[in-house]
Amino acid sequence: MRARLGPRTTVVIITRDRRDELLRTVDHMTSLPDAAPVVVVDNASSDGSAGAVAAGHPEVGLIRAGANLGSLGRNLAVRGVTTPYVAFCDDDTRWEPGALTGAADLLDAHGALATVTARVVVEPDLFEDPLMPELRDSPVPGPGWLPGPALLSVLAGATMFRVAAFREVGGFSPRMWLGGEEELLAIDLAARGWWMCWAEDVVVRHAPSTLRDPRRRRQLGIRNTLWTTWLRRPPRSALRRSTTILRSLPRDRASVAAVAEALAGLPWVLRERRVVPPQVEEGLHLLEEPQRRSVARR
Repeated sequence: MRARLGPRTTVVIITRDRRDELLRTVDHMTSLPDAAPVVVVDNASSDGSAGAVAAGHPEVGLIRAGANLGSLGRNLAVRGVTTPYVAFCDDDTRWEPGALTGAADLLDAHGALATVTARVVVEPDLFEDPLMPELRDSPVPGPGWLPGPALLSVLAGATMFRVAAFREVGGFSPRMWLGGEEELLAIDLAARGWWMCWAEDVVVRHAPSTLRDPRRRRQLGIRNTLWTTWLRRPPRSALRRSTTILRSLPRDRASVAAVAEALAGLPWVLRERRVVPPQVEEGLHLLEEPQRRSVARR
């Protein structure tokens, strides 16, 4: 096999109004021994983020979005990527030295593998993110060659994608915008025969930002989870899963607003609905109980 010349992976970081955190992440990602090119998509920040990156890191690709594109900023960056793989960062997540190389090696070795999701540790104490046991113990059936537990969703800010697979499914949905946007993309990859896995030895650090709107983020997460369920699950499964989601919600205004927003989207959901193949539905069904019991999700 011919050796691949040049970098295998491009790092894409999306950001909005987190200048200091962004600069720390860019400093880190540009100093890694993995030597991957970095692209920053600034989602119309008002705090000088784009200018600070341009001044401090002229080697970094910079896309100044004219509006807050949310996760679609990643799609915009991937259009210009020439490497076979892309590793996504948020402005508060950073790949550990060697992690980009390790994930790319797994994608090189397994042509049907679309994504590698890292083990996430939380700064400053570097304890494991509470969601990691769910990924480590994933009940999704996978082939014997898969180099880690099979997944049917990923963590965008800690995942490397095969660019061809990402483009094949159209990237992140413009309907979802942000907040649980990864689930629909992952399900669509699986429906097309791609595999996704979690890798214990590939590590990403997360320094959770305090500069966020947790109420709105929760609303988007609820809305997008319902939309994904209605878009891809068979009727009986969609009803069962929706009932579980609704029963788990706190009885507050944010939940009511999220459900109302989801219901308002029903006309387009029904127009664009496409049920997954039986083998993908089997995996989604197996995930329901671990998700219901998940402490991290609550």
